[in-house]
Amino acid sequence: MNFDFPTFLVLACLITGGVWLADAALFAPRRKRALAPDTDGAAPVEADVPATGYKEPVIVEYARSFFPVLLIVLLLRSFLVEPFRIPSGSMMPTLLVGDFILVNKFAYGLRWPVLNRKFLQIGDPERGDVAVFRFPQEPSVDYIKRIVGVPGDEIRYHDKTLYVNGEPASQTPAGVYLGVGSGANMTDTDLRLEDLTGREHRILVDPSVPDYKCTPYSELAVGRRLKVPKGSYFVMGDNRDNSNDSRCWGFVPEENLVGKAIAIWMNWDTQRDGFPVDWGRLGNLIE
Repeated sequence: MNFDFPTFLVLACLITGGVWLADAALFAPRRKRALAPDTDGAAPVEADVPATGYKEPVIVEYARSFFPVLLIVLLLRSFLVEPFRIPSGSMMPTLLVGDFILVNKFAYGLRWPVLNRKFLQIGDPERGDVAVFRFPQEPSVDYIKRIVGVPGDEIRYHDKTLYVNGEPASQTPAGVYLGVGSGANMTDTDLRLEDLTGREHRILVDPSVPDYKCTPYSELAVGRRLKVPKGSYFVMGDNRDNSNDSRCWGFVPEENLVGKAIAIWMNWDTQRDGFPVDWGRLGNLIE
């Protein structure tokens, strides 16, 4: 069972804000009136309130303290940036196991938290974007892949080459990839520089395995074209032969998009030799 952090934040804000507001509007004035001087000029003394001054209930103090913090976290996480951790090697060599990344939440428009309904259009996904999205087959799980096809594109994948609208995405050999830490099993895989309609990024290719480990789409399985429908996107992992992506389960609906991955702020991989942090990855932008 996955913990629904956005729902928790919204409920926590509603509860703490509601307690604070209700006390300020209803109960605080009564307490203050009870402590006001009487007709003889002496303030009444209550058993649980010192005669020297006003005191809030503990629950109100906590609500007043936590509400602003929770609200700021909710606003930042919902509309600006959200942190994610990379759990698998499907996006190697761009993203490694243990990378902690920041995702731009407003790049593709602003959405209401929990409801995930867009209320402000800002921009559209582009080919080459590394995007986080809710997995269409299990929306409670977040996936991260590279967008290679936008609505209206014709996608073909054949002989380790991606074709977009009939044009091959050129691949330039860049040597042999030497994996480290949790990615050590990818050692000796071909490292290539792919040009996806003007945007370059690195990919991993294993020439010794078939194009697919799953073939639900007969068109792709035999190298034919598949058109991306309106309101959907075709995504692939940069680790082309070790990625569960659109080749296996289909398109990503626009409403499933979470945001655009923009930077790596931490890397923690306990499988690395020596210290688990790779300091050289901190602050790297995601291309």
